[in-house]
Amino acid sequence: MTWKKFNGEVLKQDILNEVNNVIVREHEVGNKLKVCIGTDSQVKGLVTDFATVIVFLREKKGAFMFIHQERTKERMSIKRRMLSEVQRSIGVAYDLCSMLDKYDIELEVHADINTDPKFKSNQALHEAMGYILGMGFVFKAKPEAFASSACANKMVQ
Repeated sequence: MTWKKFNGEVLKQDILNEVNNVIVREHEVGNKLKVCIGTDSQVKGLVTDFATVIVFLREKKGAFMFIHQERTKERMSIKRRMLSEVQRSIGVAYDLCSMLDKYDIELEVHADINTDPKFKSNQALHEAMGYILGMGFVFKAKPEAFASSACANKMVQ
């Protein structure tokens, strides 16, 4: 799985090592971190682009992120696509959670799902919330889900 920085630079190590290095570096300079993971997708003709982000929030000192992008030709309903986004985010969160726990770093999983029933993505709200909470993660949906609805969204537009 290839991860990169926002500037496009490909990460040289696997994501677990990169995240560990970030935690150690930020801790050494006294920054308190919070991690938010989210995925967004965009259908473009016959192709669906997915972007998953790991956002590192530095308390009162800005943020940065790592990005993984995928493309599929699989046709999906809106509900299936929303749950596929959540599945990708949970996979990353699961891989990172023991490391983040070790360093006492808060973790949130953000879903690009609208809480307003007028929007199509709302069809997947209850399943997504149950999936994320059932895995033991903190759940955020729109409008609080900036990792998916702003950061990952920027990468698939």
